[in-house]
Amino acid sequence: MTGVLTTDHPAWIETEAGGRARAVRTASGVWVLSWDRDGLHMTCVHGTEDVKPTIVTTDPVRLPGTVPAALKSGLDGLGPTQRLANPWLWDAITTAVLRQVVRAGQARKLYRAWCKTYGTTIDTPHGELAVAPDAEQVLALDEKQFADAGAKFHRPILQAAATHYERHFLHWQRMEASDLVAALTSVPRIGPWTAAAAAADYAGDFSIYPHDDLAVRTWAAQIAPDHAWPGKKDKSFGPKWTAMAGAEGTALHTLTLSTLTWGSHAP
Repeated sequence: MTGVLTTDHPAWIETEAGGRARAVRTASGVWVLSWDRDGLHMTCVHGTEDVKPTIVTTDPVRLPGTVPAALKSGLDGLGPTQRLANPWLWDAITTAVLRQVVRAGQARKLYRAWCKTYGTTIDTPHGELAVAPDAEQVLALDEKQFADAGAKFHRPILQAAATHYERHFLHWQRMEASDLVAALTSVPRIGPWTAAAAAADYAGDFSIYPHDDLAVRTWAAQIAPDHAWPGKKDKSFGPKWTAMAGAEGTALHTLTLSTLTWGSHAP
């Protein structure tokens, strides 16, 4: 394959040929993305091609010398990576909310069930792919419908988020990533972790990702097991992680996203 695809978003499915595929909504239409040995392919299947999905390329070879040698060596072995910057802010918010409380594997199942049950389903050469229901649809669902999709716990959060999104999305989607994090925390029951995860997904900027996230800590420890990482309850991980990258935001983005990508491809 050409480089490595970052598949942290739960919409990515594995194809029969061993590649990956995903449907996404942009401001102008719905696209199907697929990844195989020849690289990434994008096709608009509904609407127009006016607004294309954006791919963020990250190369860990550019990480500074402040990154521990074992960690940098492991990430260098990954090579350049490509990640889709989620073109639909509402999907980024939905994904982050559905990740609350549950483990990553369960969140993936929940997201896919949610999209298949209430979203838009598309027939593709890779089988049926679905995009999430929009904010207006979410506000129309009742308690039983949330429960039927396994999202009863998430109902008040998603509906509060949908209400605020309907009011503010035109302003939100023009914000800088760090400002978007602050705006999203104004939604009831959306805390700093959910806001930062959603904003990073949408902007494609992982310098604002919650760096003390369990996934970041887990994969970093697996890449460099001999490094003296802070313990699970030690809150110094985030500041130390940021310090490793130095003062440049690009390095922090590269360090964090490369680590998450390594984890998604780990045995």
